[in-house]
Amino acid sequence: MDYQNRAGSRFGGGGVAGYQETNAARRERLKKLALETIDLSKHNLPKKYIQDPYFMKNHLGTYECRLCLTMHANENSYLTHTQGKAHQTNLARREALENRKAQRTAPVVQTGLSQSQVPLRKNIMKIGRPGYKASKIRDPETGQFGLRFQLKYPDIQVNVKPRYRIMSAYEQRVEAPDRKFQYLVVAAEPYESVAFKINAHEIDRSPGRFWTYWDAPTYTIQFFFNVDKLS
Repeated sequence: MDYQNRAGSRFGGGGVAGYQETNAARRERLKKLALETIDLSKHNLPKKYIQDPYFMKNHLGTYECRLCLTMHANENSYLTHTQGKAHQTNLARREALENRKAQRTAPVVQTGLSQSQVPLRKNIMKIGRPGYKASKIRDPETGQFGLRFQLKYPDIQVNVKPRYRIMSAYEQRVEAPDRKFQYLVVAAEPYESVAFKINAHEIDRSPGRFWTYWDAPTYTIQFFFNVDKLS
């Protein structure tokens, strides 16, 4: 930016930049930084040539971040988003998740133990899906709406507790991705895993707003959204 020849500035000194000029300079710096690692001009090439796996240009001509499920009107907005705290935090979480998956699938290292001493994972025959009940709930004090899921596992294995996971629309491979939805997946051997398709509202994870309870054979999951109505 040229800070000379401004009102209130002396020769050889920097003038006072306006608010809009400061923001424009900041956006330009972020764009140059992002372009060092992302090439948006390649979005029409085959997938293997795209450097950013989370970038997508939709049919409306706007940009989407598939990692953060955000939409951006132009290239500058998307590039600025990729340098922001939320995107960088999600990148770190995804990297940690992929590292854990890689460790689980890594080849077994010889430990000197006999085959009988090495614990083996048994192939467990699935016995079908659990019974369940899903209900909409509302907190009369805060006005927040939420969901409660109760699943029945009468034949669950000994010392096994059901587990859950919130999955984005882009992580599942059963349906075409729709950013308006997310999935609650619950697993407990020997039952088949079940997934509930829910709205992609932000889930309130503050104390007392998201909890699970295992009282065999019933597993309960309850949480509230940061919205005052459910579609």
